[in-house]
This record gives sequence, structure tokens and C-alpha cells, in this order.
Amino acid sequence: MRHADYRAYTLGSVTSLVGTWVQRVALGWLTWDITHSYAWLGVIAFSDMFAMMLVAPIMGDLADRMDRLRLHIWAQVAMLIQAVVVVATYYAGLASIWVLLVLTLALGVMHAAHATSRLALVPNLVPREDLTPAIAINSLIFNLARFVGPAAAGIIIVTFGIGPAFVFNTLTFFVFLWALLRIRNVRVENPDKATGGMWANIAEGVRYSVHHAGIGPMLVVLAVTAFTGRALPDLLAGYADGVFQRGAEGLAWLTSAMGLGATLSGFYLLSRDGVRGMTEMIMTNVLLMSLACITFAALGSFWASVPLLVVAGFAMNNSSIATLNLMQNAVHGSIRGRVMSIYSVIQTGAPAVGTLVIGAVAEVTGLPWPVTVSAGFGVVLWIVMLSRMAPIRAALEAEAPGETGGSRP
Repeated sequence: MRHADYRAYTLGSVTSLVGTWVQRVALGWLTWDITHSYAWLGVIAFSDMFAMMLVAPIMGDLADRMDRLRLHIWAQVAMLIQAVVVVATYYAGLASIWVLLVLTLALGVMHAAHATSRLALVPNLVPREDLTPAIAINSLIFNLARFVGPAAAGIIIVTFGIGPAFVFNTLTFFVFLWALLRIRNVRVENPDKATGGMWANIAEGVRYSVHHAGIGPMLVVLAVTAFTGRALPDLLAGYADGVFQRGAEGLAWLTSAMGLGATLSGFYLLSRDGVRGMTEMIMTNVLLMSLACITFAALGSFWASVPLLVVAGFAMNNSSIATLNLMQNAVHGSIRGRVMSIYSVIQTGAPAVGTLVIGAVAEVTGLPWPVTVSAGFGVVLWIVMLSRMAPIRAALEAEAPGETGGSRP
């Protein structure tokens, strides 16, 4: 935080992220209020991420071609415009489920630019020796917002209604844009910049990621855990009202419990020195997350579920942020944007696919059964990966990118 540009970015990001979580909870609650359908919860969650999955590789190429700060600013402006349209649509009485679907698809396109440019930009605001704590701090504020945002959303929705929650999100964009415009020094990491055709550059990023001895396996771990355990947060509206009959207040409790666990994991990650040992830590947390989700689904008790979701949030965040840390440590700077776009696609897209599948099955069976089965895949993954740790660790935990697992493309 002693780096002024990183500090400005981080403080502005806190406000924006709280607003994002307020809107996300409000949108989920509005979807449930309109449809009372598990399947529609899955469709809305999937539509955002589906659009993001399609566009993120293009944005990754842009992040390696152009000024990453400028790309991030334009992404925030676009998301601000979408937030204003959401507010206008809601107060005009036009917020049908199909309108929400279109607006969510539009947000997904903008989210692709935001997520990719953010992941590529943060390492350019600090020296390499401060990269691990910088990523950990961004994880901490993300999950602090994940804890504060849903709680704030619950208070706003219960006290004032859904509309003011959307208005609150809109206002937070102005704070973040003000912070971004104060940034002056960005470390140029891609002086050569990608010069080939867009599709050739995207393919180069995919080949680099898949063939890297450490990044490739970590993307598999990320995909499985994102498809299974990380789908749970988008289904909590159905749990809160459809299973526990606790309404918006119950949703705030459940979502905030996961956010609290993730916030605690942020402090834990800040206490670590470097990336040594993170590979084994990821797999330990994959097992812990899976067991917590299985127990949560099996118990069916609201108050027993709250501490279980704290554990699940802790393990979920530890595994995903440690994966990001290791990938950022191992990737070559000239291709960082494209590799981070793949991370973004899996990190945000796989939970949406999981939510869609689990929500569709839950229409027939109820939520506990598909949640239990999906979490079981995490246990299988842990067993499979146990014997493959040594080469993955060597490729990811090297002092500089390209030493053992990959090289400059």
C-alpha cells in the first residue's frame, strides 16, 4: 500500500466492489421474486458469464496490445452505463425476466473487459517482489466486499426496496473512476505488444497455458472447483427462500457467511511469505471446500449451514486466489493479458455453467442432491492430483517465469 497508484486503485476498487455485490444480490432476489424458479436463477447467472466467456479472450488480446489502464477505465464507463439502464428499467416498471436477461448479457460483455484488464493491470502497479501481497490484498478487499455487500444489500432491500440497491451500485462507479483517473505510473510489461492477428494471438495464449507444466494443471483444478463448489453462491437465493424459508434476510446471512470465510482467507494469504507451498495448499483447500459443501447440502439446517458456509468460503477463496498467485508468478509478462483472460473465463464462466446445470436438476430433485453430487467431484479431483504435485510445484513456484514450466512465447 506504500505505492501511491496501487493504493488509489485499491481504495477505489473497494467501493465499486461493494456496489457490485449489492447489485448482484438485488438482481438474484429480483429474479427469484419474478419467477420463483431455481432454473431461472441458473439462467441469469449463466447469461452474464456466457457473454463474458465469449468476449474475454478478445479482451485478453487487447490487454496485451494496448494501455491496460485505459482499457480498464473504458470498461468501468461501460459498466456505469449498464447500471444506469438497470435503474431506469426497474423504475419504469419494465423489469421482466426477459429484460433482465438482455441486460445481464450486456453486463457480461463489459465484465469481460473489466476482469481481464484488472487481472493484467494489478501486477503493473507494484514491483515484482510485492506481487504476492498485492494480489492477496485485492483478494481481501474483493471478499471484504463480498461480506459487506450482501449484508448491505439485505439492509437496503428490506428497508428501502430493490430499486435503491441498484441506485447504490450506480453511484459507486463514480468513486472508482475518480480513483482510476488519479493513477499516473503503470509499469509497462508488454513493450513488444502482440503484433499478429487477433485469433492467432488468442491461440498462442491458449497453447502457452495448456502446455505450461504448472499453469495447465491449475486451470483444470480451477475448472472443476469452479463448476462444482463455486456454483453454490449463485444458488443461495433458492436455499434461503426455497429450502429454509428465510427470505431476503436469510439470503444476506448465507451470502455474508461465505464472504466472511473468504475475508478470513484473505488475511491468511496476507500472512504468507511468497508462493512456496501454495501448490499443496490449493489441493488441501479443494478437499476442505468439497467436504464443507457436502455437509451443508446434507444437513438442511439454517443455523448449522452458516458456519459451514464460512468454512466453504474460506477454502474456496484460498484455492482460487492461490491459483491466481501461482499463475501470475509463472506467466511471462508479454502474454499475461491472454493467460489472465483464460483464468477469467474459467473462474467466472464455470460457476455459471455449474449453476445452470445444478439449477435445472434441482427443478426435479430439489437443491441438496445435485449440490452434494457436484461437490463430490472435488474429492475425486483431490485424489487424482495427489500423485502429480512435484512437477506442478516446480513449474509454478519458481523465482521467475519460464525457469522450469514455460518460456516467453
